[in-house]
Amino acid sequence: VHAGIEPDSAAGAILPPIYQSTTFVPEEVGRDKGFDYTRAANPTRQILEEHLAALDGGRHGVLFGSGMAAVDAIFRRLVPGDHVVSSKDVYGGVFRYFERILAKGGIDIDYVDSASPQAVRKALRPNTRILWIETPSNPLLTLTDVEAMAAIAREAGIILAVDSTFATPMYLRPLEMGADIVMHSTTKYLSGHNHVVGGVLITSCDDLAKQLRFIQKVVGAVPSPIDCWLTLLGTRTLHLRMSRHSENAQAVAEFLQGHPKVERVLWPGLPSHPQYALACKGMSGFSGMLSFELAGGIESGRILMNGLSLVRLAESLGAVESMITHPATMTHVDVPSAERRARGLSDGLVRLSVGIEDARDIIRDLEGALARIP
Repeated sequence: VHAGIEPDSAAGAILPPIYQSTTFVPEEVGRDKGFDYTRAANPTRQILEEHLAALDGGRHGVLFGSGMAAVDAIFRRLVPGDHVVSSKDVYGGVFRYFERILAKGGIDIDYVDSASPQAVRKALRPNTRILWIETPSNPLLTLTDVEAMAAIAREAGIILAVDSTFATPMYLRPLEMGADIVMHSTTKYLSGHNHVVGGVLITSCDDLAKQLRFIQKVVGAVPSPIDCWLTLLGTRTLHLRMSRHSENAQAVAEFLQGHPKVERVLWPGLPSHPQYALACKGMSGFSGMLSFELAGGIESGRILMNGLSLVRLAESLGAVESMITHPATMTHVDVPSAERRARGLSDGLVRLSVGIEDARDIIRDLEGALARIP
């Protein structure tokens, strides 16, 4: 609620003001208040950057106009011939970026099972520069031991960057576990209301922060002041929303696990999750994201999603509304089918972002839609 936020010095406003201005006038030549042009810096954006850095236990926050713009900023530091090791289960947009943009720039990428430290260590090369992990992953909710990855990265002298969008600072603290950079799509849980798009990189390394700010300024993929202000409205209730998301997800996961038309449920808080012990060790809560496998493949998924009324069919996640997605035809459609199956992402997999509605209403909606499946 208060992290990095103080009453406005000009008027004492308890809520930070929106500095909706492109340009700032210096007191005299060579003397300003740290702001000249909003692409470079803006007071509202700076407040949000400091706020988000404090939430994650970092010293520096660097905001971008989207989560993918934030991802891009990390890899813009690379040069042709460099190598990246990535979790094999990553968001489809990141896979598309790696394959269609990064690889064309002469960067090699290897995808590995980051749940296995041995597999990650084996994939490293002398020219490896970044280890990219997503935990919990999208959409299989695979966990990666951040402390183990941090030890590998330190030993190899490379950067460890962690996409912690699903967990949020509420439930996972990658910087405190040794990560160099934490990335969040602020579009998701941090803003939490399906009303603004953004991304942030958080680090405690001064040199990294300087490089990322340079990219932010030069490329200009920055959020507007009003977007920053709207995100601030969301983050201040993050702890309340995440508690409800997690509580509801547990109820929904337990319901789905006992349903005859559901073959498996993936949620880190279930004892049946293959990495339940790691989840209990590294996370303080399990968030609102879960995936489940339907018998019957794509057709069963279509019947289910078309039969829902309260739960919305939508590609995004992490908002107050419950939203459901079919990765094979939506979020991960750019991943070749053979590649999807090799990663364990089947045609019958459904991803559910459990909202903050009454859990009984969510379950009732799912129950009715599941009944339509032959």
